[in-house]
Amino acid sequence: MRGRIVKSLSGFYYVVPEESGTLLRHKEAQDWYQCRAKGIFRALHVHPLVGDEVEFDITDETSVPKEGNVTAVLPRCNELVRPTVANVDQALLLFAVTHPAPSYNMLDRFLISMDLCGLPAVLCFNKTDLATEEEIEELRSIYEKCGCGVLFCSVRNDRGEQDPLGELKRKLQGKTTVITGPSGAGKSTLINRLCPEAGMETGSLSEKIGRGKNTTRHVELLEAETGENTGPRTFVVDTPGFTSLDLLAVRDMKPEELKNYYPEFEEPSRNCRFHGCNHFKEPDCAVRDAAGSAISRIRYQNYCEIFEDLKSRKPVYR
Repeated sequence: MRGRIVKSLSGFYYVVPEESGTLLRHKEAQDWYQCRAKGIFRALHVHPLVGDEVEFDITDETSVPKEGNVTAVLPRCNELVRPTVANVDQALLLFAVTHPAPSYNMLDRFLISMDLCGLPAVLCFNKTDLATEEEIEELRSIYEKCGCGVLFCSVRNDRGEQDPLGELKRKLQGKTTVITGPSGAGKSTLINRLCPEAGMETGSLSEKIGRGKNTTRHVELLEAETGENTGPRTFVVDTPGFTSLDLLAVRDMKPEELKNYYPEFEEPSRNCRFHGCNHFKEPDCAVRDAAGSAISRIRYQNYCEIFEDLKSRKPVYR
């Protein structure tokens, strides 16, 4: 049979089978096959991942969950190292507008990491119910030219809207999306809204440090309810912990490559004095001159900080 791995835990791979070309909903345990991987994978240095499409043999139809063995991993579209997941279409970066306030520097590193992975990103700011219009508009002005979609939502407070997550659901529809972001941003609450059967534990925000607790323990593929009953299934991937997404790729960049990951620099850079300007300390730099007008001053400051880090190879975490 063929199916897709939706969870990996303690050496077992939980596979949901195909039926008529589509995946079954996996709300109930009887839809899953608890599988071991054949020993040949170790010899081939292949490790099945959550998100993999696989072939598997059934060994026991009577147990709950049913049991089987993964016999083949089908070709992958892509593969992430942190979290270890395959066949992802896009990343949803979830930050709070406030409480806790977003770290702009770390947010930029996430966007660069996704670009390096070749993974389209959607940036979503949660907790608009706790923010002022000025705070929301400031974030919009900073990231409206960052090269990815920017959304705002309030997962807990729908402000009387019929479907407060409607725009976000449309971005997710028919795709497999890895959801990540700092603790306290509302990731688990959002997943519970998208996947009511998930029953994710939600953490409280620490008054002392202004951050939440990580509540996710393993990587899992969850089927989201987006209101559409036709077309490809919609899946989200919860990730255990903010730093699980692979930010280390940023550290391996050459400093002169960094400007390629700030799309709003492209047009002003045509007026720089030097061809190949790094927009750092060069004279007559049009990008630096545009900071605060055509380019967000915060984004340019982040660029300079990351550029300096890359030159000195300082740790990427702050």
